[in-house]
Amino acid sequence: MTNPTRWATETGPEHSQWYIDRFRRLAAEGADLAGEARLVDAVVAPGSRILDAGCGTGRVGAALAARGHRVVGVDADPALVEAARTDHPGPRWLVADLATLDLAADGEAEPFDAAVVAGNVMAFVAAGTEPAVLTRIAAHLRPDGVVLVGFGLDRGYRLDHFDSDLAAAGLRLEQRFATWDLRPWRDEADFAVSLLRRPTS
Repeated sequence: MTNPTRWATETGPEHSQWYIDRFRRLAAEGADLAGEARLVDAVVAPGSRILDAGCGTGRVGAALAARGHRVVGVDADPALVEAARTDHPGPRWLVADLATLDLAADGEAEPFDAAVVAGNVMAFVAAGTEPAVLTRIAAHLRPDGVVLVGFGLDRGYRLDHFDSDLAAAGLRLEQRFATWDLRPWRDEADFAVSLLRRPTS
């Protein structure tokens, strides 16, 4: 990894296992863990190739795979990737730094139809790498591909900075909502879900 992520530097050594245990418990209890996946599924064609960027324990990518999509998930935390491989066989789960993402080097050269960046990933990447993260995700999309990004606005990454970074990455903002279940955007919202697109030219 070029720079430690904030996931690594701002949490304790037990945090990853706590996170894994938490989502295993929620799944066992029957909690709805597929909200982000439902939205992604609604905006892509059946059988799409989808990048789960910052996949964590794999819950979003697994739900997309269950809906018939071809999923590759990447995360900088090896413990989370190992949990994804254990709990959700089927998709390909890889350890990778989103700021330097090069999936062609891992045998995944085919462009993606879409990417999903859920779970506050943008607030956990290494400080200052947000433009590089968006640029590398965009580079893995086919022209006219989409990215859905959601993060809390109280986590240190300002929305106006995000908007500048996505534009610099060659992405276009098409829609913004206050939740993954499409509640209308409002300026006082504390969460943002943004639908971005890589232009065709």
